[in-house]
Amino acid sequence: MLNRPRTQIFMASTLYGAATLAAALDADRFAPADRRLLLLSNNAATPETTASLDTMPGFDRLRTRFDRVLSWNETISPFHPGGWSPRADDAPLWERYLRLLWGLGDSHVELIVESIQVNPALALAQVFPGAPLDVYADGLMSYGPTRNKLDPLIGTRIGRLLHLDLVPGLTPLLLTEFEVPTETVPTDAFLKVLDELSDTTPELDVPHGAALLLGQYLSALGILTPEEEEGLHVQMLRGAAERGHQEIVFKPHPSAPARWSRLLEREAEKLDLTLTVLDTPVLAEVLYQRMRPALVVGCFSTALLTASAFYDLPTARTGTGLLLERLSPYQNSNRIPVTIVDALVPDLADRSATPNTAPGDIAGLVTAVGYAMQHQIYPNLRPATERYLATRLDQHTWRYFKRRRLTALALPGAIPSQLAFIPRNATVRKVARRARAVQRRLKKRAAFG
Repeated sequence: MLNRPRTQIFMASTLYGAATLAAALDADRFAPADRRLLLLSNNAATPETTASLDTMPGFDRLRTRFDRVLSWNETISPFHPGGWSPRADDAPLWERYLRLLWGLGDSHVELIVESIQVNPALALAQVFPGAPLDVYADGLMSYGPTRNKLDPLIGTRIGRLLHLDLVPGLTPLLLTEFEVPTETVPTDAFLKVLDELSDTTPELDVPHGAALLLGQYLSALGILTPEEEEGLHVQMLRGAAERGHQEIVFKPHPSAPARWSRLLEREAEKLDLTLTVLDTPVLAEVLYQRMRPALVVGCFSTALLTASAFYDLPTARTGTGLLLERLSPYQNSNRIPVTIVDALVPDLADRSATPNTAPGDIAGLVTAVGYAMQHQIYPNLRPATERYLATRLDQHTWRYFKRRRLTALALPGAIPSQLAFIPRNATVRKVARRARAVQRRLKKRAAFG
């Protein structure tokens, strides 16, 4: 093995993720290799109609760190990256095929992937069953639990978790069930990469010092309806206006429909605001450098944390309360990002700019929410969770938990034991249904005289 050439395959699906990898390489976070390949995966619902990562402004500067750029979509076509994985019996055939297709020969392969618990990263790990794994995180989900139980044949191959220091002092929970050590990608290296992207991005006609609104495409995830998400963007616009901002820049999600921007434009006209809708697909961090916004507003975008932690920009969030109620099931992997943003980023409607949770308390909150989400994977977190719930549940922290969930796990804050039988008692439910039916009949009789 010592005489075999070493090939490192880096998988990326977003420009932010590719920038994270570039920063880690610049900071010498990877051992030397004979070849470094960048494997791009377009995970959009309809990849054929969505811009590929290698066509985005600034990508040419990132690709200089790699010897070759490959496409996972082309490799497994016509299958979708999010829905395909090799059958167990076919994995050796796929490895032989990819070694031939990508010119790997008998080289020693190392994989560096994101979101290892789902495809396409999981599929790539299955194709190369002997390859050691590194996982990198480009967002807030790394602070939460692994979203589902990972096969030990995969989990035990993971050497480390690389992540950005988005929440200083907070250690990621992801993959700790396999005792995977965490390693921080230096912030200064990441900012230098973002400077490169900013230098190569075409000129942007955006006003300096305006308020910046970050759009997300939550309706595509089934979290909000399209109408609710449109309303959320309008709420951002109104909130910025109420804070005295007359110039607004809206950065829509690349996959969001154009009609959302038109609704905002009509609302801006009513409020006599100057609205700029950004059509160029650039990172929010490039805008931070180009326009130095007076305020960054979003829902639970990771960019809210990069704005405050890396650029010292004022931030505000809106809509997180609705999402904390709406996310279902409780184990939804977006819960930790929403919780962190809701806890640490001030509410747009709150003029005092005060977060719900002190930065020093965030670790206890994330531990408790993480255990409630995936208690079977992290049984060792129960004592810390019980201590947090017994001492910290109040009008602010209750929003992060569901009483039914706490009851199911027999945690502090649960429904009293003498009443816990009611939701599951068939006789009580039957009586309640009959009572509601009688009520409806009485209302109908009253309505028709």
